[in-house]
Amino acid sequence: MAEKKTYYITTPIYYPSGKLTIGNAYTTIAADTMARYKRAQGYDTFFLTGTDEHGLKIEQKAEAKGIKPQQFVDDMAASYKKLWKMLDISYDKFIRTTDEEHVKAVQKIFERLLKQGDIYLGEYQGWYSVEDEEYFTESQLAEVYKDDNGKVIGGKAPSGHEVKLIKEPSYFFRMSKYADRLLDYYNEHPEFILPHSREKEMVNNFIKPGLEDLSVTRTTVNWGIPVPSDPKHVVYVWIDALSNYITALGYGSDNDSLFEKYWPADVHLVGKEIVRFHTIYWPIMLMALGLPLPKQIFGHGWVLMKDGKMSKSKGNAVYPEMIVERYGLDALRYYLMREIPFGSDGIFTPEDFVERVNFDLANDLGNLLNRTVSMINQYQDGMVAPVTETEDEFAKSLRETAQATIDNYYQKMDQLHFSQALDEIWKLISRANKYIDETTPWVLNKEGKKEELSRVMSNLAESLRLVALLIQPVMTESPAKMFAQLGLDLDNEEANVLEWGGYSWDTKVTEKPTPIFPRLKNDEEVKYIKEQMAKAKPKKATRSQQKEAQKEAKAITIDDFDKVEMKVGQILNVEPVKGSNKLLAFKLDFGEAKPRQILSGIAKFYPDYEDLVGKKVIAVTNLKPRKMLGHLSQGMLLSSEKDGKIKLSLVGDEHEVGAILG
Repeated sequence: MAEKKTYYITTPIYYPSGKLTIGNAYTTIAADTMARYKRAQGYDTFFLTGTDEHGLKIEQKAEAKGIKPQQFVDDMAASYKKLWKMLDISYDKFIRTTDEEHVKAVQKIFERLLKQGDIYLGEYQGWYSVEDEEYFTESQLAEVYKDDNGKVIGGKAPSGHEVKLIKEPSYFFRMSKYADRLLDYYNEHPEFILPHSREKEMVNNFIKPGLEDLSVTRTTVNWGIPVPSDPKHVVYVWIDALSNYITALGYGSDNDSLFEKYWPADVHLVGKEIVRFHTIYWPIMLMALGLPLPKQIFGHGWVLMKDGKMSKSKGNAVYPEMIVERYGLDALRYYLMREIPFGSDGIFTPEDFVERVNFDLANDLGNLLNRTVSMINQYQDGMVAPVTETEDEFAKSLRETAQATIDNYYQKMDQLHFSQALDEIWKLISRANKYIDETTPWVLNKEGKKEELSRVMSNLAESLRLVALLIQPVMTESPAKMFAQLGLDLDNEEANVLEWGGYSWDTKVTEKPTPIFPRLKNDEEVKYIKEQMAKAKPKKATRSQQKEAQKEAKAITIDDFDKVEMKVGQILNVEPVKGSNKLLAFKLDFGEAKPRQILSGIAKFYPDYEDLVGKKVIAVTNLKPRKMLGHLSQGMLLSSEKDGKIKLSLVGDEHEVGAILG
């Protein structure tokens, strides 16, 4: 007996920092669809998903909840598994990067790369986004903040999250060593990165400009896998998370039989935002380890809303649980796989979702099943006769459409074009509905043409049997319901033959067909979905909560306070700043070699500003100098505010000029 062909498919491992939306579920449903399709073809299939559980953001999330990071990720992983169960995700393994086997394997991988010289110790400085768990160069920032001297002091990552400058010792991976070899691999394997536009982006934006060595450890993060030979470093996400695709199969352990069986992966399904990590960092790591590269990396698009990316803070997030609980699992799985061309972005709207359910599922598919079963009961006492070779032009057209649908379906599914595969299936559904109108069974029954009527009913039943089999990878509940109404059993291998006339009918259908997709009230359901989206938006804090949050945000430690230098200064001169009705320019003596100039926006509170000359004030003197309307300000005068009125913090003569407050 010939050994089965294998098929290994993966999703990215999800970062468990929050609740998953339908955008996150999209990747997993797509992978599940492909895994089910391959199993149906007889492939020995292994489907991997999981969670990426280390990093600073996890530390911070756990701390905010008052629990240990391990407890936090345990809870999150459990919630993700619960969601995948609801979505009927048929994964073979759920890997967690806190799994002991993974931790040990990653440490072995790191030490091997270090020993062979692909990793070296250096120092890293870069702009770090906690939310993205990623470093950026200044040129990669979407927005930069500069001081008065033009120096970059902060900014925003491409995601919109704030970044801060981090400088720390780090181990680096010699990415540059493998750049030419990677380009050669791209050229020799044109299907390695899909869609092809993603490959062009990688080459033009990241490799050709010069591939920089990659920082692969952190010393400022505690929650991670320690480097065995240098435990003050933890292995960063690149090696930790990306290695999951091989450690899940036992690579680096005493039992690597799954690795020997399934590697290399047939396809890594990833969102387009992480294509770079999977098509540059990951292949180079594998090259360094002397391992085969995955056969294909497919970077799909995003599920967007009309106002951009899905976001809880925007109030436009849609969660799978809400959709499934109200409309059923298959409605969600079908919508995501049909509405969004795989590889491109797609836009979710409540209106489109309800329309898809009503037109495609309730009208086209549901109505075809209901009418067919009802007519078989009415005209043939519920019995379906075997499909015959005798056919007229309408039957021939239906059979040819069915065969074309099956052929095109295989082609589209093999290419991961799920939306197009479903388009093909709906061509058969549409043709079957048209076939009813062409053959007019009610007329055949009235005219007593029993043999012709029996052929029509058999052809309709056969069309529905094929449709049920074709939609199985996407819609995991409806096929069994369809088979049950047709008097079939999905566990019956004979009924699972995917070819026209492949099953010998002599079957009794159900007596009372039930709509598998009840028609929705359009306005009512659109309103419901929008209301649920609005409920998911974080509630605006009350004024007292906002004040408390502001207090907390302003709270500093003694170490912060020690950084502030406050001195007593004497005002030598005051004059208005030309071009401003707010600023006064103060010249002050702080007991230093030269007087300082400090600008303050208090002009309207001191119309007789000349009276301030000779007074002693308190100022912060170790602020970075900045320019205001072309004038240099070398500090900040302290003041108090009450009822909208501002007064300088004056001190008496008992305080000496230049005295430091503390």
